[in-house]
Amino acid sequence: MAVKSKAAQDFVPIKEIRDGVVILKDGTLRVLLMASSINLALKSEDEQVAVLSQFQSFLNSLEFSTQIFIQSRRLDVRPYLKILEERLHEELNELLKIQIHEYMGFIEKITQSSNIMNKLFIVVVPYAPPKSVTNTEQTSGVFSLFGKKEVKSTAPSQSAVEAFEEARSQLEQRVGIIKQGLARTGVRVVPLGTEELTELYYRLFNPGEAEKSVGVK
Repeated sequence: MAVKSKAAQDFVPIKEIRDGVVILKDGTLRVLLMASSINLALKSEDEQVAVLSQFQSFLNSLEFSTQIFIQSRRLDVRPYLKILEERLHEELNELLKIQIHEYMGFIEKITQSSNIMNKLFIVVVPYAPPKSVTNTEQTSGVFSLFGKKEVKSTAPSQSAVEAFEEARSQLEQRVGIIKQGLARTGVRVVPLGTEELTELYYRLFNPGEAEKSVGVK
């Protein structure tokens, strides 16, 4: 008996990305915040203690679970080299043209001899709609945004739209708490939009394709 293979999409827990909100197949939602970094090594001992103390207080103040995700990416310098190349063609000063050309060669040599990595810091803010509401809405077919789809209608019902807006409102409140807490440590956060989320998840689920695109000259 032949075993029916599953499509790749079946292993992806994401149902859709709408207005910067990730909707998972289990009905829960996520907002992803890109966080800046701080270099503790450049701070004094008192400053380091203060930052760590503020971060500890931030974690203890949270009343909901969250996740901090760190991704290392190979730095793609091609866009920067393209800008330099355009500047090289526009430059009229011969001495500056030579310096730009030598600088481009230096950048290419450095990136070829060593893997320069770029760190991406993401804070994942979750929210799960109340189960009692979710189950009732799924049964009546008006909560298709978070549950199983109804074949009868492809457009979200009014109740589904209202449920999504209510869930997003709850997420925004949590995002505000995260922003305020991390701001005390000197870390800034910015919510990722739909396009940025799509690129991030594509890189996560297709790491080989991302490496190929970086390696292409």
